[in-house]
Amino acid sequence: MKKAILFTLFALCFSALYAQHKTQNVVIVTIDGLRWQEVFRGADSVIINSKDTQDKNAARKNFWVDASADRRKLLMPFFWSTLVEKGQLYGNRDLGSKDEVANPYHFSYPGYNEIFTGFPDKRMNTNDGIYNPNMNVLEFLNKQKGFENKVAAFASWERFSQILSPKRANILVNAGFMPLEVAGMNDRLKHLNELQLEAPRYISDSTRIDFLTFEFAKNYMMQYKPRALYLSFDEPDDLAHAGNYGFYLDRIKQEDGFIKQLWDYIQSEPAYKNKTTLIITCDHGRGDEPMKKWHDHGSDVVHSEQTWFAVIGPDTPASGEMKQGETTYHKQLAQTIANLLGFDFKAAAGHEVGDAIGSVTEKK
Repeated sequence: MKKAILFTLFALCFSALYAQHKTQNVVIVTIDGLRWQEVFRGADSVIINSKDTQDKNAARKNFWVDASADRRKLLMPFFWSTLVEKGQLYGNRDLGSKDEVANPYHFSYPGYNEIFTGFPDKRMNTNDGIYNPNMNVLEFLNKQKGFENKVAAFASWERFSQILSPKRANILVNAGFMPLEVAGMNDRLKHLNELQLEAPRYISDSTRIDFLTFEFAKNYMMQYKPRALYLSFDEPDDLAHAGNYGFYLDRIKQEDGFIKQLWDYIQSEPAYKNKTTLIITCDHGRGDEPMKKWHDHGSDVVHSEQTWFAVIGPDTPASGEMKQGETTYHKQLAQTIANLLGFDFKAAAGHEVGDAIGSVTEKK
């Protein structure tokens, strides 16, 4: 009798634990160099009225209204409808929510290393093509039962071929103008391989336009149903460095639309619906003092450590904009991703890993 009671109690506890954990897949999206100011305030009138906006009338028509709540929704409609209603957004400093990179460098390779390995390794202090020696969370997930060969990354910036160390990690990384080579590819993916050879290379000779990166990722997702998918956009950062605010805003709205397409597909596909968490963030912030510093970021650029992230999924309370609380750091995202899927990356990484962000899954 006692054994039967104990067994029943164990079964109930196990069922309750299982019921609490609903995330079975994760999709991670990064938008390189997107400032928190545009995410939470919308277009900046000072920059619109500066020399950094060539067609001021078009920028005002497309992105300007007086109220910041309306302005940010005009720029990023998916964020300020679906995400704010059903997910969480971190990093609105106007509300006391602070999100930052922990690394001291405030540029791309160190930022992406921090996101995926869970710590700000001071050796990762360059954008050069050095191979990352640290285990990353995608590599870790690929070793877990049910995730083998179900992890993939698509990036516009070619450097992810080193950041994620795909040969050692044994994961699919398609970056820059690299052709996608996967057994059984459908005609659409084959056509994208051909199309990218003809596409304009206005960012650089080795960095792909975000539209093509998105199309590769979306079509791969539809055919192969990965359980962990990473998608990295690049164009907002390049346009900010170029001081082209109108195009910077255009690309932000474009990326928001791409993310909406991903979420709509996730919610329409039985393999993903109500069991997939979507995380969106950036790799670094940008300067704002003086205004011209919005072009730049780096250790010598004030406030370029200031970042943001958003999350939506079945285990995340619909808290909307997060308000005053402890500062969150990007070094915490790797363990947060693993925990959402029921794993402990920190115990297996072999290096320092930041603690998970509890509010992503806990009601406050």
